[in-house]
Amino acid sequence: MADDAEKTEEPTPKKIEDARKEGNVPKSQDTSGAITLFVAILTFLMLLPFMGEHIRILFRYYFSLTGTHLDKLFAIDIAIVTVREFLLIIMPLAVAVAVAGIVAAMAQFGFLFTLKAIEPKFSKLNPIAGIKNVISIKKVIEGIKITFKAFTTLGVGFIIFFYFLEELPKVELFGLGDQIAWLKDKAIVIAFTMLLITFVFAMIDLVIVRKQYFDGLKMSQQEIKDEMKNMEGDPLIKSKIRQKQMEMSSKRMLAEVPDADVVITNPTHYAVAIKYDSEKSRAPVVVAKGMDNIAQKIKSIARENHVQVVQNPPLARSLYAEVEVEHPIPESLFTAVAEVLAYVYKANRK
Repeated sequence: MADDAEKTEEPTPKKIEDARKEGNVPKSQDTSGAITLFVAILTFLMLLPFMGEHIRILFRYYFSLTGTHLDKLFAIDIAIVTVREFLLIIMPLAVAVAVAGIVAAMAQFGFLFTLKAIEPKFSKLNPIAGIKNVISIKKVIEGIKITFKAFTTLGVGFIIFFYFLEELPKVELFGLGDQIAWLKDKAIVIAFTMLLITFVFAMIDLVIVRKQYFDGLKMSQQEIKDEMKNMEGDPLIKSKIRQKQMEMSSKRMLAEVPDADVVITNPTHYAVAIKYDSEKSRAPVVVAKGMDNIAQKIKSIARENHVQVVQNPPLARSLYAEVEVEHPIPESLFTAVAEVLAYVYKANRK
């Protein structure tokens, strides 16, 4: 209970996506049923002339068989004609209902294909858990909701039906065709009124289902932190990786110092190693730079390898701030660097 009370944060996109992969989506059965029923009734009314025509064809065929000797081949022919006509009558309605069911589901949670929901789980074979699922407060509430919706819908339908019964004394005087037309019109009114009530219940159920779904996916702050840690990596591990990368980069950089032409420093804080190779670059290149401990390390390596160390604090600070390692110096520093290199070359008699 305490853990549930802490789950006050809205679910993250990853949490929702993981639930979708498991087949856990907000699906309102009432909404799917209402949309499917509406399409079924509408399709039935639209196909009524077509269906009626094929029923008449079937009966005409049966009446045409009067007096015909029945044998095995003739029985097969009767079966083929009967199945064909029934398929022509039923299939358009069945296809429309199937498509409506798919569209109703996709409208609620989009396209989803997963086998997770139907994977066998031995935990489902637990009889005690099965009894708890059948006999539970949730199931009782669901039963009460279904009973209430059914009685409300049928009750309104019966009220309208009894209201129409008051017109029967007048309808008796109609011809048979007019009576059938009256009956059809009233049936349509009753059907669509009941369908409207079903649709209202479905919309209410859709709101409730979605709220319960997202409430069920709510997360605690710790869960969000853990998820971010898993997605982006543990900050401690990332810090160690960065540290390792910097160490490797520093080693590669320091390995270039023995080949440098000069190391420019201010006495303590900065050191910048420069190399000039006219065949590879039109300007001198910074091959290493560093502050404090790294600066001292650069100067130490330079002295060990007889690389000139020249103190020029303003130039050292400018080079450190403006030029990255393995990049040529900018034109604004050409003159100052050229003077240092000239001094070094003269000292080394290059």
